[in-house]
Amino acid sequence: MNISVSLVLILGVAVVAAFKLRSLTGGGFILAALFGFYLASTDMAPSINQFMAALSNTFSGIGN
Repeated sequence: MNISVSLVLILGVAVVAAFKLRSLTGGGFILAALFGFYLASTDMAPSINQFMAALSNTFSGIGN
């Protein structure tokens, strides 16, 4: 499935606006879930996974 970058950007802006306005209710939750779903379909997914793995390793090493 081809997802255009503009759709992901629009959903990202909408999620940020919902967080900023503190109106993340049921509709905002669905919007955030759709943003994550579509973001995972883009070419950025491997980079995001690598970043989150590095961040997880960094934080897990702090307590030891």
